[in-house]
Amino acid sequence: MSTTDRRKFLGTAAAIAVGSTAAAAIPTNNMAKKYPIAHHVFFWLKNPDSKEDRDKLIAGVKTLAKIETVKEIQVGIVANTEKRDVVDTSWGVSELLFFNDLEGQAVYQDHPIHQEFIKNCSHLWDKVVVYDIATV
Repeated sequence: MSTTDRRKFLGTAAAIAVGSTAAAAIPTNNMAKKYPIAHHVFFWLKNPDSKEDRDKLIAGVKTLAKIETVKEIQVGIVANTEKRDVVDTSWGVSELLFFNDLEGQAVYQDHPIHQEFIKNCSHLWDKVVVYDIATV
């Protein structure tokens, strides 16, 4: 085996080890059982090419984690995955929140932190689409 082949083999082996370790770290508990209510929001930015506006919106969304009924939060941007007809990449920022129950989601809607977020960030978005999910 040449030095180049050995390096490729070691690199591949290391990547497999890292991937296996990451897979083992994935929690086995079911999010649907843990938090049965999900609130998924997609934002279309008024200035979709503005990284500054996107970053301001992301920072604003992250403040929602301080609301006591928000049990988990994930904030994201469009992934650079394969382009397919069924994949919508027209939005700019997404938030995915999890709640214990409908009452917790209702508290979130009226919470001063959520209202402050809307007041401070609504000028950044052109469109918002919300999917409220009762997991099964």
